[in-house]
Amino acid sequence: MIHEFRHIRAFLKIAETRNFTRAANDLHVSQSALTVRIQHLEESLGVRLFDRNKRGVTLTPAGKNVFGPLQRLFNDAQVIVEHTRDLSSRSTGLVTIAALPTVCAGVLPDLIRSFGRTYPGIRIQIADVIAERVREAVLKREVDLGIGTRHGRDAELRATPLFSDRLVFFLPPGHSLTKRAAITLREAIAFDLILPARDSSVREMVEAIARAEHIALETRHETHLMPTALALVRFGLGIAILPESAAGPQAREFVRIPVNSRSSRRQVELLQKRDVTLPPEAESFAQHLRRYFRSTRAGGENPPC
Repeated sequence: MIHEFRHIRAFLKIAETRNFTRAANDLHVSQSALTVRIQHLEESLGVRLFDRNKRGVTLTPAGKNVFGPLQRLFNDAQVIVEHTRDLSSRSTGLVTIAALPTVCAGVLPDLIRSFGRTYPGIRIQIADVIAERVREAVLKREVDLGIGTRHGRDAELRATPLFSDRLVFFLPPGHSLTKRAAITLREAIAFDLILPARDSSVREMVEAIARAEHIALETRHETHLMPTALALVRFGLGIAILPESAAGPQAREFVRIPVNSRSSRRQVELLQKRDVTLPPEAESFAQHLRRYFRSTRAGGENPPC
């Protein structure tokens, strides 16, 4: 197919210049190579395209008839090639992501900002959903990528560890527990607890800790959204248990103290549908994610919040 378009380009250039020598120079090929291309095109079409005489080169009637269609075909091919190059260079397009709400509120904005510096033409569409919905969206190919957690192994998912996220208590300044290095769940229940809703992976972690430590878990407030939980803490309505990755700029006013439990950590992973080739723009974002978290681990840092 590439050869055929070279032949068409040669035909159009000769028709434009009316001179084989000038056309060969413009195309940076020898005159003999140009002649061969025209011969191949004439053989393919079954017609003679040019007449040569002392005055130069003129189109035959058949050449005049095919000039318009061949020019449109060549122009359309050029558009396709340029569009494909844009895709292969990953400079444009849309990346769809399903991510945990804590990730969306914490590390994801900084990731998107740094990615956008390199790929300003790529748009990011985000669905902030609970862990189970992240997995479901990836498996159903509703999104390109997921950032979440898994329950055990899933043969249909390819998972790349990104960072280890720990549960912490968010307390208002001046709270009686702010001087502690860590707080147990048993100690915390003496205060009003603010927890994520029951369908969240964080709530599952907290309930698992409560069962392991034989604690009757009582909550004062429940909320689906992290900003709502932090707003309740801000107004002195209790202390919230949230992943540390939820600490965005709005959380810097709070004191964060780790939950004292061996089960207070979870692995956050990049999730992809196994055996599915990502679009170039999504592959670029996946590579950026992996580099981003490799650099933070190498530096001994927690994910930037």
